[in-house]
Amino acid sequence: MNPVTFYTRTQCGLCEDAKITLKLLQEELEFNINEIDIDESDDLTERFGLMIPVVELDGEILQYGQIDYFTLSKRLHEKTR
Repeated sequence: MNPVTFYTRTQCGLCEDAKITLKLLQEELEFNINEIDIDESDDLTERFGLMIPVVELDGEILQYGQIDYFTLSKRLHEKTR
C-alpha cells in the first residue's frame, strides 16, 4: 500500500487522537504514514485549515476532522483490496 498522508498541526487535540488511531491501524495493515504539518505551507493551511486532521491515500481524502477507528479502518480496507 502507498503511504497514508496525515495532515496535522501542532496544538491540535483531534490530531493527537487521530495519530493514535492511525498507529493502531498501521500495526494491522502495515502502511507507512507521511505526516505533514500544514502550518509549514500557506497552500496547505488554506486547503486544510478548517478540516484537520486529514487522512489521505492516493490523493483521496479518507476522513477528516473527527477521525474514528471503525470508519477509517473500513476505508483503508476498501483501498487495499
